[in-house]
Amino acid sequence: MPKIRSITLYAARIPLVDPFIISLGMLDHAENVVVRIEADALTGFGECSPFRTIHGETQAGCMSVGKEIAKVLLGADASNPVDCLSRMDKRIYGNACIKSAFDLAIHDLAAQAAGLPLWQYLGGKAGEELFTDYTVSIGPVDRMVKDAVSIRERGFPVVKVKLGEHAAADIQRMRAIRAAIGNDLPIRIDANQGWTKSDAIEALQQMESLNIQHCEEPVSRRAFFELPEIRKNAPIPIMADESCCDEYDAQNLLALQAVDSFNIKLSKSSGLIRARRIAVLAEQAGMRLQLGGFLESRLGFTAAAHFAWTLQETPYVDFDTPLMLSADPVDGGMLYGPGGRIRLPEGPGLGAAVDAAFLQSCPREEVR
Repeated sequence: MPKIRSITLYAARIPLVDPFIISLGMLDHAENVVVRIEADALTGFGECSPFRTIHGETQAGCMSVGKEIAKVLLGADASNPVDCLSRMDKRIYGNACIKSAFDLAIHDLAAQAAGLPLWQYLGGKAGEELFTDYTVSIGPVDRMVKDAVSIRERGFPVVKVKLGEHAAADIQRMRAIRAAIGNDLPIRIDANQGWTKSDAIEALQQMESLNIQHCEEPVSRRAFFELPEIRKNAPIPIMADESCCDEYDAQNLLALQAVDSFNIKLSKSSGLIRARRIAVLAEQAGMRLQLGGFLESRLGFTAAAHFAWTLQETPYVDFDTPLMLSADPVDGGMLYGPGGRIRLPEGPGLGAAVDAAFLQSCPREEVR
């Protein structure tokens, strides 16, 4: 039973290759937090990606709250992630994003101590191959069309398109993209809460013929009670993202019969424990899942890839953002192959760490 001896938090800032634009604003840097936990002779890593317009958390805030959380984890048994999450929740309400980084590092340690890869420690089994989509951010129609064509030429199996700026313009964008890439390549769309209820219904009805797998979060997360009517009137399946952060959100959405699927992101579920609780509810309802993320590096997405092999059905995979970063500070971890193929690491634990030289360049807080 490895005992937690020291915890270091690192403020990791990585520029994006190109600005990433969604209905909630533009991003040009990933401002993540890496957590490194020493437990006896083992070292575990976790990462979270604060997103101020979704979590209400920032990198600076996560670093500050993280110091408080670290104090209650010192001396804890790293092979007991449930107890560690309970300690975090008793220390402070909410703050799911920073809690997720601790949760991943603790699971990394627990799986290492058990001598198992993380997916096997979590009770999973080697599943089907995983293939990520790739995302087109909001912009002028000609640029979005160009980006979608490039994604097709690079062999990705699905194009994801960010929408939500204005329904009428979004319909034009989607028609132009479909005309440019042909009818066979599936498209996923994500409005990031950008439409009104009436605009969502109109837009989705107008897009019925465009071979769209699903639409994520068409209206404000606070308007989740409107989702059943949208779902009833829209010919495209509805997926909850921002409105589904934990198992309590999932229960409410299921009770309302509000959506067809959930998008699980570890940085909004407090990590793997609550992600699994969401997944169990979805699986009981016969609901398919998507696994995604924010602007995590390959470290955070490696944990999500392990989690994918614990699900009953291979999920939709949205693991493209590490490819958008201008630097890759991760040693080991999941790897990208042709056409968006994801290969999981071998060996015990997460199978990923962060380069020591990169960490040395990051502002840090240590608790021991």
